[in-house]
Amino acid sequence: MTVAGGGGRQGQDDVWLLVDSSTVGGIETHMGVLAAALMRQGLGVRVILIADHGANPWFAQLDAAGVPHRTLSGGFKGLLAALKAARPRILHTHGYKAGILGRLAAKLAGVPCVSTFHAGERGRFPVSLYQTLDSWTSCLARRIAVSRPIAEGLPFAAEVIGNFVPVPAAPPHGARPDTVGFVGRFSHEKGPDLFCALAEKFAGSGLAFEAFGDGAMRPELQAKTGAAVQFHGLVTTPGAIWPRIGLLLMPSRAEGLPLAAIEAMAAGIPVAASAVGALPDLIRQGENGYLFPAGDLDAMESAVRAWAGLDAAARAAMGEAAWRTARAGYAVDVLLPKVRAVYAAAGARLPGGDSAVS
Repeated sequence: MTVAGGGGRQGQDDVWLLVDSSTVGGIETHMGVLAAALMRQGLGVRVILIADHGANPWFAQLDAAGVPHRTLSGGFKGLLAALKAARPRILHTHGYKAGILGRLAAKLAGVPCVSTFHAGERGRFPVSLYQTLDSWTSCLARRIAVSRPIAEGLPFAAEVIGNFVPVPAAPPHGARPDTVGFVGRFSHEKGPDLFCALAEKFAGSGLAFEAFGDGAMRPELQAKTGAAVQFHGLVTTPGAIWPRIGLLLMPSRAEGLPLAAIEAMAAGIPVAASAVGALPDLIRQGENGYLFPAGDLDAMESAVRAWAGLDAAARAAMGEAAWRTARAGYAVDVLLPKVRAVYAAAGARLPGGDSAVS
């Protein structure tokens, strides 16, 4: 599928954002924010999907934001042909499949390339093999890592640029609900089973627990804990989630820099999270959220009880501190110039760069 518009000078796209995607997740959300921000600077941007995996709810988000997108036929040959025909000024890959195929195709097509590494966890075989290949072939491009731990795990130096989101110019106001939320993929590394186990411990406490997302673990968890947790499934518009919750709980066993945590903070919502990946860099204990050891259900319970015991003024102060964290270090206008600097270092000559993007 191709959506018209967004072309660069003389019909040439400036930036191609390449991914292999079948749904909406953190990588897709990040790419949508990046694409829209670059377009506001007058650049021609196009999201490129390597293959058609059927109906993808992400397309509705891209269309609503006016971001052009195109789906290729799949495979290296089609990608190389598309790059040679369109010759974007830079190719920016996201995810291991896009990285492995995209860097080699860009090299052969003579197109500068940048790769962003998002994953803070190692997948099972054969995914782990692909991730290793992705890491070592990254020598063919400039590299961005969304967290310091991810950068340190790569065999080649990478620029650390965290995930970024649109952040309101002023902190949100008003009381938030007594609801603890889980937002993410229902997979083992994200800890949805721990979220559900904690919800059962709080039964009858007056706190509500709501889960947003989908994945392999959801059917079983919903069948077992449907009385303690309200399951919403995949919600493709994150803005519909944040008004419903007062505390975001992230019981992850492994992470990079989860976009949901930054989005919640931008909305003035504190985050209680496992001390994994870049989350300790984001959360200041008792100020804008809480940290606990990964897998420690008792410590997780203590964090939630600490938040639940705050009065309205203390909750408001914690929400504003969360917003300030997002505004100072994870806003689009703060981090986009760093991305453009990596593009320039890779050899891309892009116009503009001075337009407002917040």
